[in-house]
Amino acid sequence: MANQPFENYLKEVYQKIARGDAREETFYGALEKLIFEFGQSLKKKTEVTTLPKKTEIGHPDFRVWDGQSQITGYIEAKHPSVRFLDEVESSDQLKRYLEAYPNIILTNFFEFRVYREGVLWDKPVKISDYILSQRLPQFPVVQHEEELARLLTFFFDFSQPRVTHPRALAEILALKAGMMRDYVVV
Repeated sequence: MANQPFENYLKEVYQKIARGDAREETFYGALEKLIFEFGQSLKKKTEVTTLPKKTEIGHPDFRVWDGQSQITGYIEAKHPSVRFLDEVESSDQLKRYLEAYPNIILTNFFEFRVYREGVLWDKPVKISDYILSQRLPQFPVVQHEEELARLLTFFFDFSQPRVTHPRALAEILALKAGMMRDYVVV
């Protein structure tokens, strides 16, 4: 995949930061477009739902799916000024998501992390920095393009396992019910 979508994405993020009044949601369109274009480049049927409906566990900011029934994964985003995703990683919110969703990206629009079955896959990929975007807003330079492409390819390679036996379905539902029980306030 050519790096043009990465450059366009980063340029849009830098422009939004330069305005000085951007909330987290301001950056959603840029990320949605990047994810959609990347999925399409992999010949994957890709739909991105921004702010999907809430579930018992909560809802990450994006759901990536095929537009019908097959969910690829979820994305939880934080404002670009949140520079240390390690702190977010240990939050109750992300812990719930990692328990509930088997394929999730955590990002601050500059750094990307993929978790598969609750475990961090490989190392985080950082394509730029918030401080750099403030100092050189006209010169966004994408770093680690190949690593980001590899991370996103890994994210898109996920598919929900097909349940072909009643016992397997019962085990999955029992796990989900146990997670929901832990979050229900009596």
